Amino acid sequence: MRVLDNPLRGRGLPSVDGMAEGEVSLDMAGSRALYALCPVAMETPLVSLDAVANDLGIAALHAKDERLRMGLGSFKALGAAYALAKEAVAAGGNPETALAGRTYVSASAGNHGISLAAGARLFGAKAVVYLSNTVPETFAGRLRSKGADVRRAGEDYAESLTAAMAEGEAQGWHLLSDTSWEGYSQPPRDIMEGYLTMGGEAGDQIPEPPTHVFLQAGVGGMAIGGAVAARLIWGDAVKLVVVEPDAAPALFASIEAGKSVLTEGPVSCMGRLDCKEPSDLALKYLAREADMFVLVSEQEGQEAAARLAAAGMETTPSGAGGFAGLIGMPEAGMRAMIYVSEESDA
Repeated sequence: MRVLDNPLRGRGLPSVDGMAEGEVSLDMAGSRALYALCPVAMETPLVSLDAVANDLGIAALHAKDERLRMGLGSFKALGAAYALAKEAVAAGGNPETALAGRTYVSASAGNHGISLAAGARLFGAKAVVYLSNTVPETFAGRLRSKGADVRRAGEDYAESLTAAMAEGEAQGWHLLSDTSWEGYSQPPRDIMEGYLTMGGEAGDQIPEPPTHVFLQAGVGGMAIGGAVAARLIWGDAVKLVVVEPDAAPALFASIEAGKSVLTEGPVSCMGRLDCKEPSDLALKYLAREADMFVLVSEQEGQEAAARLAAAGMETTPSGAGGFAGLIGMPEAGMRAMIYVSEESDA
């Protein structure tokens, strides 16, 4: 494990030239209000893992359990579907047909595609999801079961996103990516706004403020959901720790460089976090607000998932990513909060 104390804390990136415009949304109340209108809205539980806390020698450990969010198996249910709900509300009329005639396209390294497919079907649109060749076929089957047109392109997320963008432009489809870059910021901002709901719920549920919140990151969207909520609720009293696979150190390397960088590495077993380049909006916020960035190995990710399973919370190495960071840096007196972000693939 590698730990980087954020040298940009409180200041942010020295320059944002060539990056996506604007900042992430801080509208947690708006996110929760729109989510409450969903017919299948549900609050996920915050679970106290006392035995695990005792084993680690810390004061408390609470896990926000996102595995059953809206029956889609992941926190991502709050993302693309939320962004489509905002568009449907703006379009007016019957919500079930508000987006009829539109096709939305994106790449997915994980559950973003399922949220897109579910949201598109809910509001009368179509969804096309590009997967890289490394994404398991079982996941492609889950997407098809939600009504998505699944296509394969490239050997990693970046290559599948390039293909999605090219085909979307050629066909006149609407790109709904969960990462942002120069000239493309509003759709991913809406997606990340949806994630604020889970952080707001956790703030209501936890019996006392945490000292540390551990947040796993791919492009950075989920980390934003937890980080923004933590700062709004507890201010600077809580330490925010962002955890990534060492095979995909997109945020870690960007903080070290003081600018967004494209990283390289092998395919990670933490596949949902295997993103080699950060979302610009997420990077800008986390560069200013996160206290530490941590890289964990493949073995550490797998061991973290196994320890959560033994505690009754089966998930993937991706879903246990934040916990993997915590395992490597417990402190006496620490009251930690983690997000178990997806259900097990098994």
